[in-house]
Amino acid sequence: MIDFVCGTVDHVDEQGVVVDTGGVGYRVLTANPYRFRVGQRVRVYTYHYIRDDQQALYGFASRDERELFALLLQVSGVGPKGALAVLAAATPERLVAAIQREDEQYLTRIPGIGPKTARRMILDLKDKLRGLSKAAATEEAALWPDEGEAGASAEEASSPLEETRQALLALGYHEHEVREVLKALRAESVEGATTERLVRHALRKLARV
Repeated sequence: MIDFVCGTVDHVDEQGVVVDTGGVGYRVLTANPYRFRVGQRVRVYTYHYIRDDQQALYGFASRDERELFALLLQVSGVGPKGALAVLAAATPERLVAAIQREDEQYLTRIPGIGPKTARRMILDLKDKLRGLSKAAATEEAALWPDEGEAGASAEEASSPLEETRQALLALGYHEHEVREVLKALRAESVEGATTERLVRHALRKLARV
């Protein structure tokens, strides 16, 4: 198993990044690829997903976030793309807290999570999350690059609009679609709006296109 990949970001797109490790490029799929910048030095914890018809390397900010991804895959109806979408729309800390307190209302605010899936997440995962470290689970992807490298600031990376952008990209929308809908949101009064509210608003706009 590849525990982590450490190297330089060679390429970034809407699905993930390519990390150059001494001349070998690892394609890593991640929930928040646009927090990376070409040329950054990074360490990405990885999950090697293997099926008969598919192999992929998924990347995370911490081992606990990777463990949460693996646990989400155990929930019926949640595949790797859906698990990434969940992690893009909700921080690991908030997700763990919502499951442990059985907060279905919060979980159903996450794009792609309906009442049935929210209940399955609670039933399947509540007792499995006790070992996750809250401190490690709150690591932000803005901390992935090594110190001293250029890139988005923590403030930029954690803004509701940027988080909305990452969530929409993780759900499979193209960059140009996301750019246009964020332009529309900025033209409206979005100051103080939460990420969850912005994502719902953006999805309604995209559904009307």
